Formats: sequence, structure tokens, C-alpha cells
Amino acid sequence: MPSTSPLNADYIIIGGGTSGLVLASRLSEPSSSPSPSITLLESGPDLTTDPRILTPALWTSLMSTPLDHNFQTTPQENLGGRKVNIPQGNLLGGSSAINGMAFIAPGKNVIDSWGELGNDGWDWDSLHPYYKRSYTLQVPDEETLTFIGADKWLDESINGDCGPLKASFPAVRSNPLAKAWVDTFEDMGFGAREDPFAGEIWGAYSNLALTDQGSKERSFAGVYAENARESGVRVVTGAWVRRILFEISSDTAGEPVATGVEVVIDGEVQVVKANKEVLLCAGAINTPRILELSGVGDAKRLNELGIPVVVDNPNVGENLQDHLSTGISFEAVDGVVTLDPLLRQEADAVQAAMREYAESRTGPLTIGGVQSSAFMPILEFHGSNQEREKSMGEFLDSYLSELESDLQPDIRNKAIRDILAKPDSPASMMFMFLAQGSLHDLENASSFSGTGLQEGNFITLGFETNFSFSRGNTHITSPDPGPETKPTIDGKYLSHPLDLELTARTLLDVHDLHTKQPLANYLKPNGRRNPPDAFLTDLDSAKKYILDTVNTTYHYCGTAAMLPREKGGVVDSHLRVYGTQGLRVVDASVFPVIPAGNVQSSVFAVAERAADIIRGLI
Repeated sequence: MPSTSPLNADYIIIGGGTSGLVLASRLSEPSSSPSPSITLLESGPDLTTDPRILTPALWTSLMSTPLDHNFQTTPQENLGGRKVNIPQGNLLGGSSAINGMAFIAPGKNVIDSWGELGNDGWDWDSLHPYYKRSYTLQVPDEETLTFIGADKWLDESINGDCGPLKASFPAVRSNPLAKAWVDTFEDMGFGAREDPFAGEIWGAYSNLALTDQGSKERSFAGVYAENARESGVRVVTGAWVRRILFEISSDTAGEPVATGVEVVIDGEVQVVKANKEVLLCAGAINTPRILELSGVGDAKRLNELGIPVVVDNPNVGENLQDHLSTGISFEAVDGVVTLDPLLRQEADAVQAAMREYAESRTGPLTIGGVQSSAFMPILEFHGSNQEREKSMGEFLDSYLSELESDLQPDIRNKAIRDILAKPDSPASMMFMFLAQGSLHDLENASSFSGTGLQEGNFITLGFETNFSFSRGNTHITSPDPGPETKPTIDGKYLSHPLDLELTARTLLDVHDLHTKQPLANYLKPNGRRNPPDAFLTDLDSAKKYILDTVNTTYHYCGTAAMLPREKGGVVDSHLRVYGTQGLRVVDASVFPVIPAGNVQSSVFAVAERAADIIRGLI
């Protein structure tokens, strides 16, 4: 029998990642009423001061290690049977400790759609203050601001000025490519029109990243851990949660109440009791896994596995959404400095970079992932607002009308269709990465960089789709709650034909960027490419390239969606799990529609707002 744990508390938080640490910190803040007791359980180690985590450029070396849960999809039917690796952080700070650090605003349209789908109180105006609350914007000197073009759109008043995270511009004056990127899109008529955190995302800009401008170190959810500990939160690492425990009594009108969790700590199975609530913050893959192991899920599936059914809800683990990505690496002209030597682990380059970083906090180790972005429409459908809305709408409807029943329309597809058809809505986020992206490497299809690298220096021009009509699922296949038993993950990538059509057109637009000035000045005319045969000529060649190379951007979400239960929901607008009491989900799995761009900023914002909901402040 499991032993009773001394870790009992008012709130038990499962998962010390991006959202769990926000809740721990905010719920423990001093207030006029007694602060609640909180225990946070994280399966991975505490490496918040480890140089591997803090050094921005080392992020690509952290995946496929013990710091990653190392999930993988089933063979993807529409990707030639490829399996795709699904990284998820397995350490304090979660995926915010191992990602590329980009800090991107999602845009008003998609956040407003959350409320329109039946979630009262969830829209851009309600959520924007919580984006601001999470971070402090660090503004560079005026010369740098002008050089990277941010002086034309930056609005400090709508950005955060007192949050725990530090957000800065990784682009610097010594990097001419950052300026060339912005100038190229401005010449094309797609310069940024306003600060993305004002709600409108459009055009090219130098984006923010979660790196501290002074120390040149990663800024991540670990900063919330420090605040939480100072407020008395018990943060327990190496704690593997097996299941949530429920009780039913006459006082709960027959509804099961989450009373605690069963967890393995130091090899011992313990029961940790929750006096108020259990807060599930384990991420888009582990959250539905834990729900199903606890008896919350599709009754048919649970019965087949011999798991007692607590709540029959077949929506658990469904609605898996992700951003797909691909790109082409173009050979840079001589003299352009990229990260390629570091990715190839060339000893001289690594030693020189480490020395420069240690001595002056400058050089290639200060650069994380993407620092230059562009929210773009598909140029084939671009024109005046009226023309765009008409042509894009007709194109989308030509596919949707053939595949969906009027009697049972998919409300999420309709929401995405309406977003994409709006004249100011970008279909993709294009980006520039200052190194090769080995998107073509079929043996390691989910690795963005680090394998299959050519000699020389390259610049990758790529993109991620902002919205997908294809949705997958993740489910347990065994009642075994141990960490060795992985759930199945089926991304169902490109299963909806619209996704391939939209992605192929976007790829052709990205391919053409290498011919545009002034960006073309930094690429060798007729230079090498990676992959070597990445010469696209038409829609068919683009589709073939996508099927061979498209990959996840690690933005999975939606598997415990915040929707009305009859429309596919697992949690209500207060993030309470339907059919239970004392149990909420707070992480990316609650997103009913995937945010545009990188999802990290939205995970922080949702967790910040959830803390106020739990405290009864809204």
C-alpha cells in the first residue's frame, strides 16, 4: 500500500513546467488572506542554474536526452510512414528550459475565437494583460533599435514592464542579416505595421526571445520556481505522478472529487493529499495520459485496459494540434557568420565561441533559435482586403464543403476557416535561421538541426503553418503508469487535404525569398542548398518536398480542450475538468484552437490568468 506523504497541501500541482511553475508562484504570493500550502511535483531534475540550460545556443543539444520525455508519433500515413519525434521538457521549467526561446505574440483573431467557441471571458482583451504580466521587455539602445527596424513599430506601453521573465531582441548590429530580412519584406510591401503584442500580427520584424539582455542567458519558467520557493512552495523533483485519486460522497452530488495523487518519489509510492484542488499541468501529451490512467476518458478504451471509469469523456486526448514546418538552407556568401560550425561540433569553433561567451557574453552562443520572423498571407490570394477575403474564402470553402456535413459541422474547422479568410490574417510565420536546418534528414525527421550537415555556412529560410485543419490524438495503450510506458501519439499530419494545399503554396513563397533584395546579397548565386535537390518549380514539386521534409515545431496543444463538453471539451471556461470537482487543467492542452506563431507566450499568459481564476479574482 502507498504510504501517506508529509507533502499534503491545499493545492497539489502536477508538473513543474511552463504553466505549473507560474501557478505555484502566483498562488503562493502574499495576500490579505492566509497563503495556501502548495506542493509541486515535477518528474525531472532541477537544472535551473545549469549552463547547458542557460546558454542560448545549446538548446539544440538538449533534445533527445534524459531532459526530454522523448515521445514519438506513430508512423504518419501522409508522411510516407515516417515517425516524428515529439520533444517535451522533463525537468524543472519544462519545455521552456529546452526550447528555442522565441517569444511571439499570437494575434487577436485566434484568441478571440476561443471565446466565440463557447468560452465566456476568453478573448484578446481579457488575456492580453496576462501576457504583459509574465515578462519585462528589455529595450536595446537606439542605434540597435533602428538597425533592426523595431523603432518603426515597438510600443512599450503594451508590452510587459514588471514580469519575472526577461524578453529582449536577440538581433544585434553586428548581424547584417537581421536588417536585410526586415528591409526585404518592407520592399515587398510586408513590413510590420504595429507591435505584435497590440493584437495584430502582420509582416516582418525582429522578434523577441526569452533571453536576458544583460547576462545573455535563457530566461524561462525557472524564475517562477525561485519566487515560489521563497513563498514556501514545496517543489519536489524526481516525482513521477502515476494517477489522480478520486472520492465520491453524498456531499458532492455523486460527482467524483479529486483528493490527491499517487506519486513515486525516491522509488517509494506515496499518496499526496490535496485539501482544495489538484492542478494538472503536465503538458499536451502527459496531461491526457494522466487523466486516462486516473479513469477520466473514453469509457470503451478504459474498460478494455481494465481501468475503472471515473468520468466517461471520449474527448480526452483528442483535438491534438501542432504547427508544421519546413524550409530550405541556402549557401551564404563568404564572410557571413552562421552557427554551422557549432552544429558540426568543430572543435576550434566551439572553443572560440565558449571563450567569447565566457569573457564578454558575446558571439554565437548568445543566439538561440529564431530572431527574424514574418507573419504572411499566401501571396497567391493576396490583394485588396475585399479581394483577399473573397479569393481565400472561396478556396477554403471548395475543400471544406466537400468534406463536411451541414448536419455535423466541425466548429474548430469553421473557426480556422473564418480566421484564415480575414484580410489581415496570416497563414504562416516565415523565419530565418542562421544555420542549416536538417529538415530533410529522414532518419532523424524531427530534428531541426544537428544531423546531415554540409560543410560551409548556410542560411535557412523556413516557415511554420499558423493553423491546421488536421487534428490528431494521444492515448494510453496500457494501464501501466510507469515512465517506461509511452502513450501513442498520432499527429495525423496533413490528413486534411487543405493543409497540404496551403503549406505547398507557402513553401513556394518562402522559396522565392532567396531571389529578393537585399537578402539575396548574402546568398551565393547558384550556391549549394541543403537538401541538395531543393529546387522547387511548381506546386507539385512543393508538395513532394513537403511530404519528404515537413516536421513538427513542438507546438502541440489542444488535447484537453476548453470547449463545451458536447462540442469536444474536456474543461470548462474555468479550466475545471467536466464531471469532476477539485480538478483543473492548466497547460497548452486546454487551447481549443492553436495560437499563431510560437505558443510559449500563450502558455505563460493562460497560466497567469488561471491563477486569478483559482484565487477567485475573476
